[in-house]
Amino acid sequence: MAGRKPLCCRVSALEATLAVLFVLMTAVSVTLIGLMATWKTHTGPEPTIPPGPEDKPYLIGVGRADCTGPPAEIPLMGYANPQQTAAGIHTRLYSRAFIIDDGRRRVVFVTADVGMISQRLRLEVLQALQVKYGDLYRQENVVLSGTHTHCGPAGYFQYTLFMISSKGYMKESIGPLVNGIVKSIDIAHGNMKPGRIYRSRGELDDSSLNRSPHSYLKNPERERDRYRWNTDKQVLVLKFTDLDGDGIGMLSWFAVHAVSMNSTNRMVSSDNIGHASYLLEQDKNRGQLPGQGSFVAGFSSSNLGDVSPNTRGPVCLNTGRPCDYLNSSCPVGGTQMCKAFGPGEDMFDSTRVIGHNVYRKAKELYAKAVEEVTGPLQAAHQWVNMTEVTVQINDTHTVSTCKPALGHSFAAGTTDGGGELNFTQGAVEGDPFWDGIRDALLGQPSNQTQECHHPKPILFSTGEMNWPLPWHPQIVDVQIIIIGSVAVVAVPGEMTTMSGRRLREAVKQELESEGAFRDTEVVIAGLSNVYTHYITTYEEYQVQRYEGASTIYGPHTLSAYLQRYRGLARAIAQDRVSELPLGPQPPFFQKNLFNLLPAPTVDRKPENSSFGDVLEQVYPVYRQGDVVSVTFVAGNPRNSGDIRDKTFVTVEIYDNRTDTWMIVHTDASWETRFHWLKGSNQRSNSTIEWHVPPSAPSGSYRIKHYGHYKNRTGWQTFITPYEGTSDVFRVSASFYHQ
Repeated sequence: MAGRKPLCCRVSALEATLAVLFVLMTAVSVTLIGLMATWKTHTGPEPTIPPGPEDKPYLIGVGRADCTGPPAEIPLMGYANPQQTAAGIHTRLYSRAFIIDDGRRRVVFVTADVGMISQRLRLEVLQALQVKYGDLYRQENVVLSGTHTHCGPAGYFQYTLFMISSKGYMKESIGPLVNGIVKSIDIAHGNMKPGRIYRSRGELDDSSLNRSPHSYLKNPERERDRYRWNTDKQVLVLKFTDLDGDGIGMLSWFAVHAVSMNSTNRMVSSDNIGHASYLLEQDKNRGQLPGQGSFVAGFSSSNLGDVSPNTRGPVCLNTGRPCDYLNSSCPVGGTQMCKAFGPGEDMFDSTRVIGHNVYRKAKELYAKAVEEVTGPLQAAHQWVNMTEVTVQINDTHTVSTCKPALGHSFAAGTTDGGGELNFTQGAVEGDPFWDGIRDALLGQPSNQTQECHHPKPILFSTGEMNWPLPWHPQIVDVQIIIIGSVAVVAVPGEMTTMSGRRLREAVKQELESEGAFRDTEVVIAGLSNVYTHYITTYEEYQVQRYEGASTIYGPHTLSAYLQRYRGLARAIAQDRVSELPLGPQPPFFQKNLFNLLPAPTVDRKPENSSFGDVLEQVYPVYRQGDVVSVTFVAGNPRNSGDIRDKTFVTVEIYDNRTDTWMIVHTDASWETRFHWLKGSNQRSNSTIEWHVPPSAPSGSYRIKHYGHYKNRTGWQTFITPYEGTSDVFRVSASFYHQ
C-alpha cells in the first residue's frame, strides 16, 4: 500500500522518541532532586522527630487508687520527728497515674500523696510491675513523684538515717504505697483509649514565699534580675481528653511545699496539694464520693526546696516580732520560737486556702488549654553514683561531688518546722559540744569529707556510716521523659528555686540544640524516684541555711546534676538514648532492715461495754456550719490491716423516698476528721467530727464508725470487725423546727 513506512523504520522512530523522553525525564528528575537538596540545606537539619503526622492522637490512660497506710502509731514522714505519730485521718492519700502511648513508645507518670518517693518504694513498685507486665513498664519509662505531704505514714525507706527517724522499715506502711501505686497504674493501663493532650501555663502569685531569701540573694545579681520573683510562680497544666473532647484527666505542676499542716498535726493528710486534687476531682466527678469517678486530677511537686506555703512569713511566737533574717531564730527561744504561718487562721484553714488557690488556677488553665501537645514520646534514664561525679567547670578546673553528709543547720529545721535543740540556720562553724557527742557515738568525719563539703560544718558524715546499713544512698536515678513538646525532668530531691531554673534552662538548651525540638516546655518533677534531701546552687550552699546543710553531696551537687541531665537531653535530641550506659544498679537490701515499732497490743474496753458503743453522743439538732462530734469505744486502727478502699467513717442522710440511708461523706472527705486516742490499759477511743458544710441539705443524719479490735483466747489472737452508730440528728437552718 502506498504511503506506509516499513515496520522497522516505524520501530526505530518510536525508540528514538522514547529515548528523547527518557533523557528529558532524567534531566527533570535531576533538577528536582537538586532543588530538594537545596531546600533542605536552607531549612536546617532534617528533624529526627517527629515521625508520622503531627496530629496523630495518643493512647491515654488515667487511674487513681487509694494508698493510705495505717493511721495509728506510725511516725508521719516529713518533719523527722519520731514523736509525731499518726492518730487518725484528715484526708486519705491517693496515687494518680497517667500513661501515654504514641504507638512506638510508652511513658508513665505517677504523682502520689506521699512525702517523697524512696528508692525502696520505687524498686518494689518496679518489681511488682515486672511481674504483671514484663518489660512494658521499666525504670526508664516510669516516673514516680511525691507531692511532699509531711503527713503520710513513714517506714518505707531502706537507708539507716530514714529508718531511725521513722522507727524502721515497716511492711504495713510500704505495702499500701506499693499496692496503691501499682493499682493506679493498673487502672490507667486498663482504660487506655485514643485521646489528645493540651498544655496551658499561667502564674499563681499569692500562694508561696521564699523561706531562705538570704540564700537566694547570694545568686548572681544578673541572674536574679532575669526573674520577677524569688520563687517560681508558674503553673503548668496538661489537659487530657478523649477524641470527642471530653476531659478525662489533668496533670499540673506548681512549686510549693506541702507543709500547711504543721508538725503538731497527728492525722494522715494529703495537705494543700492533695486538697487541690480533691477539689478538682469533686468538681469533675459530680455526685461521686472522694476517690471515685473517672476524672483524675494529679498535682505534682516541682522545684519547691526553698518555697513555703506559709505566706504570712516567720515571726517569734513569744513577741510577735520578725525572726532574725539570717538564722531564723528568736532572742529568747531560738529556732523553736520562730515559726511561719498563714494564710489561714489555723493549719486546716491554711491548707484549705492554699489548696483552693492552686485548684482555682489549674481549673482556669485547664478550661483555656488549646495548645495541643503533639509529637513522639521519649524516655532516658541512668543510675549515677553521686558520690564520685567529676564536673569540668571551666577549661582548667574540675570539681567533684562528695560522700553524703549533713551539716549542723540540718538539725535547725526550717521556719515551717524547726528543730528541737539549740541549732540555728546559717551555721558555718561546728559546735564543740555536739561535735564531741557525735565523735563519741558515731565517729569523726574524715578530713577528706570535711574538705569536700566546705564550708559545711558536718554534723553527720552519713557517707562514712554503714551500720547496720548505709545511712544515705549513693546510687540515684536521673531521668527525663518527653511527651511531645513537654519535657518532664524527674529530680531525686528538693531543688531550690534557682537550681530548678538552671536545670530547666540547661535541658531546654540541649533538647533544642539539634533542631529536633522547638518551643519545648521543660518542667521539673520533684521528690522523684529516690530521696536525696536538697539541691541548692553553689552560691546558696555557701550560706549553709537548712537547704544548703541538707545538700548531701556537697557544694557541686547541682553542677553534677546539670551535667547528667544535659547528657540525657543530648541523647534524646540526637536520638541516641539506646547508647546511654545504664550505670551502677542501686542496692535492694534484704538483711539488716529493722523495725522498732512493736505490733499492736490486744484491745480492751470499759466494763459492760462493746466496741462501737457511743461514749459521747451527738446533739439532736445542728445548723450548717456547726461541727458534729461523736466518740466511740474503738480498737487500734492498725488492727484493721489494709485499709485501702475502705473507711473508718460514714456520714449518712436519710432518704424519705426510698426509706434508706445514703452515704454523703467518708473519712476521705474534707468535711470529716477521724481522731484516734490511745488511752491507758490498752483502751482507745475514736472521735469523729463532721464539719457541716453550708451546702448540706436539711434532713436527718447519722454517723457510723467502722473498725477492728484484737482479742486473745488462750494463746491465739483474733481480729474482729465492729461498727458503731450515733443517734439520729437533724441538720436544719434553724434550731426551731417542728
